[in-house]
Amino acid sequence: MENTKYVLVTGGAGFIGSHTCVELIESGYMPVIIDNLSNSKIESLARLKKITGVDIPFYQEDVRNREALDMILDKYPCVAAIHFAGYKAVGESVAKPIEYYQNNLGCTLTLCEALTAHNVKRVVFSSSATVYREGDEVPLKEEYELGCTNPYGWTKYMSEQMFRDLCVADKEWSAVLLRYFNPIGAHKSGIIGEEPNGIPNNLMPYVAKVANGELKELRVFGNDYDTVDGTGVRDYIHVVDLAKAHVLAIGYACENTGAVAINVGTGRGYSVLEVVAAFEKATGQAVPYAIVDRRPGDLAEVVASPEKASALLGFKAQYGIDDMCEDAWRFEHNLNK
Repeated sequence: MENTKYVLVTGGAGFIGSHTCVELIESGYMPVIIDNLSNSKIESLARLKKITGVDIPFYQEDVRNREALDMILDKYPCVAAIHFAGYKAVGESVAKPIEYYQNNLGCTLTLCEALTAHNVKRVVFSSSATVYREGDEVPLKEEYELGCTNPYGWTKYMSEQMFRDLCVADKEWSAVLLRYFNPIGAHKSGIIGEEPNGIPNNLMPYVAKVANGELKELRVFGNDYDTVDGTGVRDYIHVVDLAKAHVLAIGYACENTGAVAINVGTGRGYSVLEVVAAFEKATGQAVPYAIVDRRPGDLAEVVASPEKASALLGFKAQYGIDDMCEDAWRFEHNLNK
């Protein structure tokens, strides 16, 4: 298809990647997914087809496999790439730092080499709020000096720097570095959502599995932070809002050069216990919990300043915490039918 606007999506079978593929198709792009399924499921491809009616090209390969990337980019003349692939658990990264550096930095390096070789010089990178320093005043602004508290964050920091250096070396390059805050929720259809392999690391899928009786109770990591109720405060954003931000970022990358970091959040923080209360209210399901020790590398409060996303991308989050909880529960309920 000569006029098809292909976008390479690394990690496209995962939680954020799959929702972004839906938004790409709705915006006239054709995603091409490469994913080794280390933290996603092959079923997501059939679910994507059910939502979009499209057979999305899919390759079960590791992004560190340069030959696989070359083969895909030879076959599909991509206008841009979105780079989601990578390990993503803060606590696990503290326990397994070398694995995180090898995988996450290896993926970025190999992707940069392949994109450069195929003259694909527009990329949207899945970065993270974990690049910000402990103790910075919230809301967090892109101009703040960076400094991470865990290896996962450092892999995002270093990957951001790779893209910045590429943009300095080659003025045709454009890199939009999207610093996510905490994506939760699911597609309104209830067909795709967050479905990690094994015990969930993230709050919402864990809450949902406690609510349906699959897990006994939610472990709340620390209740002695300097926050509204002692539990950690995060800026939760609906995954569909986040997915839409990626489409806007591609449009920006196609019209601008250089590297730019942009927060993607709502500007509103909720504590863990506030999320639990919102989930119980939205779903009518009880979520028993137990307070346990803090996790290493966690910060007390992480909330985005959303102004830059609004100014550069025209982005504003549309969904609130009730939508996030209702949609996550709908997906979890459908999984267990």
